[in-house]
Formats: sequence, structure tokens, C-alpha cells
Amino acid sequence: MRALTKSSASVLLFVACMFVSPGAFAEDTQTGIFDPDFHALEVKVEGYEMYPPVISVGSADRIVVSFDEISDERSYLRYSLVHCDAAWRPSGLVESEFLDGFNQGEVEEYRYSDATTVNYIHYSIVLPNEKMRFTISGNYLLRVYDENDPDKTLLQARFSVSENAVKILGEATSRTDIDYNGSHQQLNFMVDVDREPIHNMYTDLKIVVTQNGREDNRKMLTAPQRVSGTAAYYEHLRELIYPAGNEYRRFETVSVTYPGMNVAEIVYSDPFYHMRLYDDVPRAGMPFVYDVTQNGRFKIREYNSVDSDVAADYVVVHFKLDMPPMTGYDIFIEGDLTNRRFSPESRMHYDYTDNSYKASMLLKQGAYNYQYLAVPSGLTQGATAPVEGDFYPTVNEYLIEVYYREPGTRYDRLLGFTTVFSGK
Repeated sequence: MRALTKSSASVLLFVACMFVSPGAFAEDTQTGIFDPDFHALEVKVEGYEMYPPVISVGSADRIVVSFDEISDERSYLRYSLVHCDAAWRPSGLVESEFLDGFNQGEVEEYRYSDATTVNYIHYSIVLPNEKMRFTISGNYLLRVYDENDPDKTLLQARFSVSENAVKILGEATSRTDIDYNGSHQQLNFMVDVDREPIHNMYTDLKIVVTQNGREDNRKMLTAPQRVSGTAAYYEHLRELIYPAGNEYRRFETVSVTYPGMNVAEIVYSDPFYHMRLYDDVPRAGMPFVYDVTQNGRFKIREYNSVDSDVAADYVVVHFKLDMPPMTGYDIFIEGDLTNRRFSPESRMHYDYTDNSYKASMLLKQGAYNYQYLAVPSGLTQGATAPVEGDFYPTVNEYLIEVYYREPGTRYDRLLGFTTVFSGK
């Protein structure tokens, strides 16, 4: 096993050294990693890996935040929480208003990698715990930092706590107000608040909708189309029409001895294994092909191990998209593997000698979903149409969250949430 020290890792991880600066904490609350020694950030509900990171007040559910540090020695890390509003801006609440316990915890759960080419430490944070319990619902941002440098955020992760106080029923249909079985999908849903007295449902509720966990096309609705009794109806709203996109692409790097799904070649070049994926091509204009995917998620896995969290190795994955350059657009790789960020790490660079877009990433072994988004220069929302295409049968996962700010209070309660799938 080759030892890789923390200092040498910073030099050698050439494909992972381009990260978005964390900037002002209040300005950037999106899940992300800000130090090139840290990787494989996951935010999950314990025991339910394919669920959105939302747990219920008073339940036995727990959020698990895990990540790796490429190093031979553990760091002494701490974490704290910030309560956020429906738009993921800090609520301004003091710790005693949203926590029972102290708002500072030590990252005590850690393990060293086992017989891997690249040495790393795997850390885990489980919430709530004996020292930190939530007292109110809403959005929470977990911040991890070194105990010797508390002002520098190493990474941060979003999750939410729900009251399950409302009923949400909905559907995602390809029969939209702008096309019929074309290139879009439309959400229609009802929120029943019979257990929660709301003064004015036209003004007091905030509904947040996300498609496949994407941050760039998150929608917030501040008024329903109509109200009947205790039910608010969100129907025939232009904001709820989404480009249908395409099924996510997939690859597997579960073995360093044989190529997995969509892996064309494996080469060892000290200190990393390199895996070149088969060349991708645009799918816009091609026939739609159904596939079962995880809507942008990934799962850490080493095929011959019973504990992939510490047995999976790190490999450099090389992406190539064969297509002419798109003037006025940047091409980004989107999915949980990039923390859903449009960053230097996820941006592809055009190789004019090879007439293709290329990118390389240092990723832990596992099964991954990804797609290519075209982002107009200067904007922050990506489009699936130019590369992936938009096909109405695509199975998309829509998360619907219902927030309410009571008169006289200073925070948004999360009354409830649900997921709706298209094409099912």
C-alpha cells in the first residue's frame, strides 16, 4: 500500500484542486466541499439511502453526514448548525431557539481506510444525538471546520426537519399546459392543512419544489391557484412546468481489476488508478431509451468488500463528450458527485485537438449517476435540451416541501413534504 501524506495529497490531487471559494458563510448555504483534501460528501437518512435528506420531528429517523479526508492522520474536526428559512438563508435564530444542547460537536466517529492505494480517513456525523437535538422544524445547515481554525469552513451539508402536519397529494404528468406528450412535465398537487390552522393560505404558505435534487431549477411558490376549505390547490401554474430531461447516465468503478459499467479502460499511474469512461455523445434528437437510475445519486461500493466505506479506493475518472463547441454555453457535469454545483470542478473544458469536452474527477469507487447540463454564460440555471434532450417519458423525482411562518415568529416551519415521480 502506497502512503500518501496530507501535504503530498494537496499537490497530487490535480483533478480535485479546483473548488469554489466558500466566500461569506451567509451567502453560500449550498451543500459543498471547500478543501481539496475532503471528498465523497454524503447526506442521507439513516437506513434509507435513496430518500431526500429530510427527517421528522419526534421520530427515530436520523441524518447521517459522511465524508473522507485524504490523509494518513485524522484531523480534529468540529461541527455546528445554522437554522435557515425556506430559501436557505440563515434565519437569524440563536442556538437556544432551535437546539436542545450545545451548538458545537466534535466529529468523534472516524475510521482509517483499509488496504487502499490512497490512504484516507472516513468520518461520520449522526444527528440528532445525545448532545445536539432539534427543537423546531425547518432547514438546517451543518458546517464542519478544523478545531484550530473555526472560521474556515471545510465543508457544509443541507438537511431538513419536518413536522408531517399536512397532507400532500400530487401527480407529475406529460399532459402539460404547453405541450402534450412532448418535452415537458407538469406538477399538480394539493396541500390539505386541516390539522394546522393557517390564517391566509393565499399568502402564508411557501411551497418549494425541486427536480431530482437539482439546485439550479429550484422553484418557490408563494400563492396557490385556488383554495377550497382547508385545501390549497396548485394546478395549471406555469412555474410547475419543467423540461422533462432524460434518464441519468451511469457508470460503475467498483473494481480496479476489471472495467465496470461504462468504463472503457483502467490504467494505474502512480499514485492513482485512472478510469476512462466510454466516450459520451449528445442524446438530444436520438430515440428515448428507458433506464432505471437513481436520479443523480451515487453509492459507494467496492465489489469485493463487506465495508466499502473504508475499503473503496479513490480513482481518477475521465469524462469525454464528443460534440462541437457550444458558443455562449458552458457544459457542466451534474449530480451528487459534484454536489450539484456549477463549479470549476464540474465544468468541462473543450479540447479543440480532439473536438470534445473533457473533465477529470477524483472519485471514490462506486456506482454513479450523472448528466450534462448546458448553462448559458453568466447565468446559473442549466438546460437539459442541448445535450441530453427532453423526453416526456423520463422518470423524474419531484420533492415538494410546504413551509409556513406563523405571525409574530422569525422562522419558517416545515409543515410537511412528499416526493412525486413522473412516468410511474
